[in-house]
Amino acid sequence: MSLAAEILVAALLVLGGGFILIGSWGLARLPSLMTRLHGPTKATTLGVGGCLIASMIYFPASGQAWSAHELLITIFLLLTAPISANMIAKAHLHRQGHHIDPNPADGIPDSLPAPPSGGDWATFQGAAADPHPAPQQDPPGRRRR
Repeated sequence: MSLAAEILVAALLVLGGGFILIGSWGLARLPSLMTRLHGPTKATTLGVGGCLIASMIYFPASGQAWSAHELLITIFLLLTAPISANMIAKAHLHRQGHHIDPNPADGIPDSLPAPPSGGDWATFQGAAADPHPAPQQDPPGRRRR
């Protein structure tokens, strides 16, 4: 394997490992769900992608056969991470909109702000016509009086 390929693979692995470390640290240290979403969906995705790209370069450069597995995993990861983060964020907004969030640590404990258009947020379209509204729940450790 050439020196340039070794340097490129090593740089991608170190850079990917750094992104994974920062993303994992953000997941553990950030206070609320909405801020914690950024760790695994942004930084960790880039870190895993960097490690997979390093693997895609290493094997052909060392004389072994090229495989599309790493490329397919990278594409799948880059496509699914934002979609799953969006679904988690929408579920969190619904819990806050129905006042059943046991940990409103993101500064919106009472309700969501009004959207600029004056209507309703896109995630709540049809929520008023819900035949089975969510029951009012108390956060853990609190009792109704």
